[in-house]
Amino acid sequence: MKAFFQRQRDIVTLSIVLISVFILMTSLIPDKFLKVANLQSMAFQIPELGILALAMMITLLTGGINLSIITSANLSGIVAALIMTKLVNSGAPAGGTPSGAIFLTILLAIIACIALSLILGFLNGILIAHVGVSPILATLGTMTLFGGLSIVITKGYVISSFPKEFVFIGNGTVLGIPLAIIIFALCAFAMSALLNRKPFGLCIYMLGSNPVATEFSGINVKSLLIKTYLLSGLLAGIASIIMISRFNSANAGYGASYLLVTVLLGVLGGVNPAGGFGKVSGLVLAIIILQIISSGLNLLKVSTFVTLSLWGMILILVMAVNNLLLRRKKGRKSLHAPVA
Repeated sequence: MKAFFQRQRDIVTLSIVLISVFILMTSLIPDKFLKVANLQSMAFQIPELGILALAMMITLLTGGINLSIITSANLSGIVAALIMTKLVNSGAPAGGTPSGAIFLTILLAIIACIALSLILGFLNGILIAHVGVSPILATLGTMTLFGGLSIVITKGYVISSFPKEFVFIGNGTVLGIPLAIIIFALCAFAMSALLNRKPFGLCIYMLGSNPVATEFSGINVKSLLIKTYLLSGLLAGIASIIMISRFNSANAGYGASYLLVTVLLGVLGGVNPAGGFGKVSGLVLAIIILQIISSGLNLLKVSTFVTLSLWGMILILVMAVNNLLLRRKKGRKSLHAPVA
């Protein structure tokens, strides 16, 4: 039992924090926090941020980062929105567009969204793996590029009024469970299986832990990096579909505040920013914790700007504590190391 708790220390700690935060918010605002409407609202808000956090996590594990996940999601969503609004609204008969044509249009829009997000992720991978640009600079550049293209395409306006069948993805429920959170659960399960049960996941952890050793072990690091950023782009595209369907609109500026939060979620969930360590289960717990805090602060009428400042403070605090613990661990190892 003791060995189990040592192996799962981060998960146990996060679980305790989750229970503590839930009890705190329940005691502060019991008449509002435990309402079904509030709990359901939290369930609808978790998926898009959660999938974006998974997109960030996969790059952090390699020792990199993807600063372009938000702008690539917005650009992919704008293309999907244009396909739906143009094809559904243009040339529709007086009685409306046939349902079969609507479903085909939605399918085409989703395929275009996913395909574009993969292309954008591939571009990041090429810049990092083959051109040799550092991940932070490469994705900072593509973040600016994708954001600029989104503004050029939309001219700063919002694209809205999607078919109700598409809006159902972000706002509908299946047996009382939001469809979006089912999609998030599937993404989290697939990511966990990929990292823990497939050679690809082992290679990612190896690359984050020791890039030089990974190179000399015969692993194609360039191919691995491209696949990593492709996967990150894919997840950003899935998050984009949920985001624009939930808002029933697409815009170049959606989710601007999510970038900081995705990094925060990764670090809070136990992902090492330097790479090599992190679990999907920890990330999921961190997402739930932050959503509970965010919803609670919102019900307490705390300013959004104060909440963002709090996220920044938590990020700095967690990273500082992690670094202190790492130094202490290294110090203990050096004390017990045999003297030559």
